Amino acid sequence: MMTMGCSMENGVRITQMASTLQSGLAVWPSDSGMPKAASQCATDSAGSLQPSCAQVRMMRCLGIPTRVITNFDSGHDTDGNLIIDAYYDNTGRILKNKKDAVWNFHVWNECWMVRKDLPPGYRGWQVLDATPQEMSNGLYCCGPASVRAIKEGEVDLNYDTAFVFSMVNADCVSWLVHGGKEQRLHWDTNSVGNFISTKSIQSDDRDDITENYKYEEGSPQERQVFLKALQKLKIGRSQSPYQADSPSSRPMPPSQDSPQSLHTPSLRPSDVIQVSLKFQLLDPPIMGQDIRFVLLVLNMSLQFKNLKVNLSAQSLLHDGSPLPPFWQDTAFITLSPEEAKTHPCQIPYSQYSQYLSTDKLIHISALGEEKSSPEKILVDKIITLTYPSIMINVLGAAVVNQPLSIQVIFSNPLLEQVEDCVLTVEGSGLFKKQQRVMIGVFKPQHRASITLKTVPFKSGQRQIQANLRSNKFKDIKGYRNIYVDLTL
Repeated sequence: MMTMGCSMENGVRITQMASTLQSGLAVWPSDSGMPKAASQCATDSAGSLQPSCAQVRMMRCLGIPTRVITNFDSGHDTDGNLIIDAYYDNTGRILKNKKDAVWNFHVWNECWMVRKDLPPGYRGWQVLDATPQEMSNGLYCCGPASVRAIKEGEVDLNYDTAFVFSMVNADCVSWLVHGGKEQRLHWDTNSVGNFISTKSIQSDDRDDITENYKYEEGSPQERQVFLKALQKLKIGRSQSPYQADSPSSRPMPPSQDSPQSLHTPSLRPSDVIQVSLKFQLLDPPIMGQDIRFVLLVLNMSLQFKNLKVNLSAQSLLHDGSPLPPFWQDTAFITLSPEEAKTHPCQIPYSQYSQYLSTDKLIHISALGEEKSSPEKILVDKIITLTYPSIMINVLGAAVVNQPLSIQVIFSNPLLEQVEDCVLTVEGSGLFKKQQRVMIGVFKPQHRASITLKTVPFKSGQRQIQANLRSNKFKDIKGYRNIYVDLTL
């Protein structure tokens, strides 16, 4: 956090409020060895982190308390009906939707404001998005939106509260597209808005603040708030002193009488399949290894069931956009009354490696049907592939102006040779400049170690950060906190 010249009058220097590494980010150590939000936002897949950090610096320099928020499984509702629609074909493949989406994460800021323009009770933390996803009143902007108003479903209060509500608490509806018609497959009320986080004070631990944005998923309060928000959008903005100057540019949800209504005819009891599907991973999803999982199938009825299940796998971008399928399978499963079976599946690394995006996300889905029933069953799962982390060892005591040796241990996780391999190591107060080690060719699953020598020139809590890149992968990360003493 480069705010050395900023301070708050009669308060604490801003530099003392921010951590050395990420200055308030919603982070915690991930499997990659790097704080989660840092390892994701620092890649080319998303640009929301750097503008958010810049906004934090600016607001704190002005004396406004500000912190960075990360929302995982973040909704992107473009039509303003608090519903994220996803479309599938009859092979189980998810279709590209140019409108709604669920991003694997999104980053925004919270600023502490009085908000005299709102009714009493809505002061405090306000959402400001430095990377707005949609236009608001003709401009690309988002907020300030009261966090309390978001939790209570007061989506008619200024500014862009409805859109932020959809980012943390929209429902997801899955549709089957076949023969020019759409059939609703599944309505999910709790998949959007998970692990809403900020950085803990004076540590790199994750502080979960999901309860600030919504009531517990599945609770009566959460459903009541959602329905209240939906109703407020249906009737439009009320004519109150707190109304926005102009109506929102986002369209209202369709009426129940429109052809796009979310309601579908009720199924007869004999039409209900009464079968459940669920995916279960057999091994941790490690980059470079085969993905092994099973489809768990349970017959909850007292009748025999003959199922046809279409399975599909495809890569996803961070914004939920699907790439073409690279793996498909069809399973025919016969179930006795109340019987459970497993269908084993395996996707070889050689098959998914050439189709994987830089976000390392794989979407698997299964669409089941029985000939005697018009109902379809859908289950899906997003797999995030991980890299083995870089290990960093500090050899000896860290003291200002005294030589220090740092050992970095890293490996090629793939079953193939990689080229153009570069290791970078840096740390504020530890290295004068970024250290670059040109490794070149790296053998399959080879493990290596290097030792760097430096002389710390600043005392206090410091952090070493390492990053490994090649022509086959990028951003394998590791970090290590150390404390540098002034004297021996």
